[in-house]
Amino acid sequence: MRRGEGWPPVLSRKPNHAARNRGRHVEQDNVAAPPPAGLPAPSRQSLRGLDWFIFFLADVQTGFGPFIAVYLTTQKWTQVEIGLVLSIGGIVALIGQMPGGAIIDAAKSERLVAALAIATIGGCALAYAAMPILPVVVAAATLHAAASCVLGPAIAAISLGLVGPLAIGERLGRNARFASLGNGVAAAVMGTAGYLLSSRSVFVVTFLLAIPTLIALSRIREHEIDIARCHGEMPREAADRGDTNLWHLIRQRPLIVFALSVLLLQLANGAMMPLMASAVTARSSQWATVLVAGCIIVPQAIVALLSPSVGRKAQLWGRRPLLLIGFGALTIRGLLFATVRDPYLLVLVQVFDGFTAAVFAVMIPLIVADVAFGSGHFNLAQGIVGTATGIGASLSTVLGGYVSDKFGNAAAFIGLSGVAATGFLLILLVMPETRRLAAR
Repeated sequence: MRRGEGWPPVLSRKPNHAARNRGRHVEQDNVAAPPPAGLPAPSRQSLRGLDWFIFFLADVQTGFGPFIAVYLTTQKWTQVEIGLVLSIGGIVALIGQMPGGAIIDAAKSERLVAALAIATIGGCALAYAAMPILPVVVAAATLHAAASCVLGPAIAAISLGLVGPLAIGERLGRNARFASLGNGVAAAVMGTAGYLLSSRSVFVVTFLLAIPTLIALSRIREHEIDIARCHGEMPREAADRGDTNLWHLIRQRPLIVFALSVLLLQLANGAMMPLMASAVTARSSQWATVLVAGCIIVPQAIVALLSPSVGRKAQLWGRRPLLLIGFGALTIRGLLFATVRDPYLLVLVQVFDGFTAAVFAVMIPLIVADVAFGSGHFNLAQGIVGTATGIGASLSTVLGGYVSDKFGNAAAFIGLSGVAATGFLLILLVMPETRRLAAR
């Protein structure tokens, strides 16, 4: 169109700069299509069902945390055998991220896949309690890790299918709140059961908690979950349904940059808590357990408090400002860990961990939804970012421990803080804004 023939177009005050300024805008049409005509809004029952499903699922998953090492130690397992089991679970969880996402993208019912995964995890918990011998525990650890690889994408897919791309930010914030509350309640309940009864009882409680988890899942009405939106597809009647070619998705610059930034996040964050726990134990062994528990509870409380606000602000401010806040808080936390000596003040430093966790609990699935919506491979894209998460977390503990042994905790914390600062600069200078706007 030449000037003078209807130029500039009506929307010229808000042009699409994707071709001229790819450093600031996502390389795709980021204006969301309106929901298909006749698609009902999700009912209160379904939304509440999703809340409680996430709450109880967090309870179930908490049983497979540090309690495994405690339980197997009481069963006279060696540290080598315990390490083998934990390593097998970690490897399966890492390599299963992308296949897990692909399974959800191919599924006709995310609810069914989630139910099968929960039943599998409940069975694994019962196997731990009933027969703690090496072949059974290795099989249980493998199945638990594999089932977990589909549960994360399933939750995000069900959420997206219920509320759509425009409301997903606030929904993910609510998901993070209930997951955080579930983790806190489960840690208290299982710790009490382990103390009053036995470490074996933790896995019996985990098995029993799978029952209300399945009940809550059944409260989500199947017909209210739009299957196309679950997979990140555009409505069939949409004029432009997006490029569904997998290679096109993988080459998306925002997805690559964000996956790299998440890797840096985990590389900086993964080793901080273990190193801090070791430092607290060395400085105040009598109160170490209480202080470490406080360091876990404080960020969980902040996540529960702030996550819904993060989801709302992400739509008002955009994604990049919140990502910068998350990386900035992680950078400050590492520097404070390197300089603060009072073990009691370290608990207060964990406030910054809460800020980072609140931001990324919402931002990771939200930005993946921004980038992958329209491709039909939303859950596979989650798997790509999940793989980056696993690689970063695995390398963090190894590298952080090595630097700590060679140069001391302070040097390790400063190094981890430097990695977080690198992530901050990557978001500031390279990451485009991916916020999805309503069609006008």
